[in-house]
Order: sequence, then structure tokens, then C-alpha cells
Amino acid sequence: MTTLIKLEIIRALRNKKFMFFSVIYPPALYLIIAGGADSKPIPGTGLDMGLYYMVSMAAFGAMTAVLLGNSERIAKEREQGWVRQLRLTALPGRGYVAAKIAAAATVSLPSILLVMIAAATVKGVRLEAWQWIAIAVGTWLGSFVFAALGVAIGYLASGDAVRPISMLCFFALAFLGGLWMPMTLLPQWVQNISEWLPTHAYAALGTAVEAGGAPHVKDMAILLGYLLLFVGGAAWLYRKDTRKA
Repeated sequence: MTTLIKLEIIRALRNKKFMFFSVIYPPALYLIIAGGADSKPIPGTGLDMGLYYMVSMAAFGAMTAVLLGNSERIAKEREQGWVRQLRLTALPGRGYVAAKIAAAATVSLPSILLVMIAAATVKGVRLEAWQWIAIAVGTWLGSFVFAALGVAIGYLASGDAVRPISMLCFFALAFLGGLWMPMTLLPQWVQNISEWLPTHAYAALGTAVEAGGAPHVKDMAILLGYLLLFVGGAAWLYRKDTRKA
């Protein structure tokens, strides 16, 4: 499984289009959104634009890498017969799913770090050392949830359908989860839905640390619940796809 993880990481790093949208694009988008904004607190958050969008764009970049990248690669590998070849080896099904999740989450780390570096150097964000570490680690670990969702979508959809399905899930979760704009600026019914979405809980890990506290138990529980749901769904779809082969 270690060999497969290394192979997946190397393949992702060689994909220039993937590297642009998952690594370069998020910090660039952060600078566009927050670069010229003032330092006034966002209503209902206690955070200014630089702080709020540092966490949301780091989460956005990680999601791009693990959700969109994973789903499209798996769908293509199924069509090309690569997954069928792997089934002839000693690698168990759970090993394949775990390798995909681990490799995708590893590649997402540069995007998270680059957004944080841009926030510190360009926007002048200043936090305690423990806060920087906690935000980076929490955002990285939280990306495993969306990596598992990417695996599930990759087995759910064919090569032609996987992109629109994954993009629909991606943009809906990003918007409703408050990654593009603070939830306090949206209607109350949207905020009520957002509270139970993984993207809202994901971004809340970092914003809680920025405010000087620890991530809320509710947010961690929501993420854990979605992780179990998506991993279980990915494993079931993998077994279903195996029976078809």
C-alpha cells in the first residue's frame, strides 16, 4: 500500500493542471479576495477578512485536491482497467481505498501551507505559533473527509459523468458551507442547513483556533460522522464494482 501511495503522489505532482488548481489557485484567490480588504471584523464572526478567508481558502484548496482530483482519477482508472489490474495483486480493497485517501490528503498539504504563508506575508496575519500549527494540522486532517467522498464519487459515476457530479457536490458544499462568504451574510435558512454540512464544520475548526479557542466538539463529531459515512460508502461501492468485474 505504501508503494501505491507514493505512486499516486508522484502522478499528482506531475499533473500541471491539477497542481495549478489545487496548489497555486487557492492562495491566489485568497489574495484577490482578502488582499485589498480592510481589517474591520466581519459581523457575527469576530474575525477580519484576512483571518476568515485564510481558513476558508485553505479548506477550499484542500477540497479541490482531494475531492475533485480523487473522483476524476478513480473514474478514469476504472475505465482504463487499472483498478482491475490492481485486483489481481495482493492489495486488498480497503488498502486501495485507504491509499487513495492518504495520497490525496498528502498532496493537499502544500495548498494549505501556501495560503497560510500568503496570509502571513502579504496580508500581515499574526497568530501564536500554536495557532498556526493547529490550523494547519486541523485543516489537513479534516481533508480526509472529502478525500473519502472523492473516492465514493469516483466509484459511483462513470468517466463522462464524474466531473459534473463532483463539481456539483464541490461547489454546493463550498457555498453552503461558508467557504466563499461568511454565513452571517446569507439567509437564516441557509445558515440552518450549513450547521450540519461537513464544509461548515471543516472551516469552523480553523476559525475557532483563530479566535483563541479549541475546535468545538460538535464540529469534530460532524466531521467524524461524515468520514465514517463516506468511507463506508466508498468501500461498499468498491465491492459492488468488484462484483461487476
